[in-house]
Amino acid sequence: MPVAIETARLLLREYQPGDHAALHTLLSDPVTMQFWPAPFTPAQTEAWIERQLASYAAHGFGRWAVCKRETGVHIGDVGLMRTQVNGRDEIDLGYIIHAPFWRQGYALEAARAALTFARAHPAIARVVANMPHNHHGSRRVAEALGMGYAGDFINARNRHTRTLLYVIEV
Repeated sequence: MPVAIETARLLLREYQPGDHAALHTLLSDPVTMQFWPAPFTPAQTEAWIERQLASYAAHGFGRWAVCKRETGVHIGDVGLMRTQVNGRDEIDLGYIIHAPFWRQGYALEAARAALTFARAHPAIARVVANMPHNHHGSRRVAEALGMGYAGDFINARNRHTRTLLYVIEV
């Protein structure tokens, strides 16, 4: 399995077609996905993997499986996606860590590695992160990365939730 990035505790690697079960464990968990519109169905998890495979081919990056280096256990998802955020084409940094692994610094470690990856690609000049206004952990990660608050918007893709936007020029 291709490894995109190694950190002190994590391996960030490209998704493979056989990753459905491990990824679905976290994307279907109601606690992990409480800030999303709803936990994922098996079909949504499969579509997520397919979008990443297409993004790797088209852009050379996407979201990656976050695995513990010691054990290989899949604990999250992190990466960069070309997408529309608040009506603008953006490179969006996203990070999801499975709830049993919260508050251990994994989100920051993985997101920092993804941001370092972005800085190494001259075509990427700006990275954004967005999160529901009440997702304090995600906001803290963005701030720890040095991202600046750029305002908020009503996110039609997430239950019309007030959503915070953070930006960094890379």
